[in-house]
Amino acid sequence: MARTFRRNPRLTALAEPNVTPLIDLAFSLLIIFMITTPLLEQTIPIELPREEERETPGTQPDVRYQTVGVEGPGMFFYGEERLDYEGMRQRLETLAASGENVVLNVRASRTVDYQDVVDLLNLIMGSGLSKISLDTQVDSRQ
Repeated sequence: MARTFRRNPRLTALAEPNVTPLIDLAFSLLIIFMITTPLLEQTIPIELPREEERETPGTQPDVRYQTVGVEGPGMFFYGEERLDYEGMRQRLETLAASGENVVLNVRASRTVDYQDVVDLLNLIMGSGLSKISLDTQVDSRQ
């Protein structure tokens, strides 16, 4: 007797999709994220000041603000006084040697070359002063 190998053709659509691989993928991703998230948190260890150690505004040393600026190549001003490169260098070294708590407000016109401003900043840093504020003008056009 001969056998017939016939398949039962299944032409109907599946009523429900197989979601088991999708659930496996979701759990695998969840586990990966749970393991890697704590490793991503990288902080710099610093010691923050305690509340009782913080200075109050009344106990800060007196700060003196002084305006310096650039008018052009080798032309500076200290307050209202115009100085050349050597005069400015001597004035800044005298100010640094005095030991006063000084913040220098650096001003320059828009037309002044960037290199001239950098030269002034080099003079300031070379004299040992480090508290610098760059003054700008607020543009009211929005």
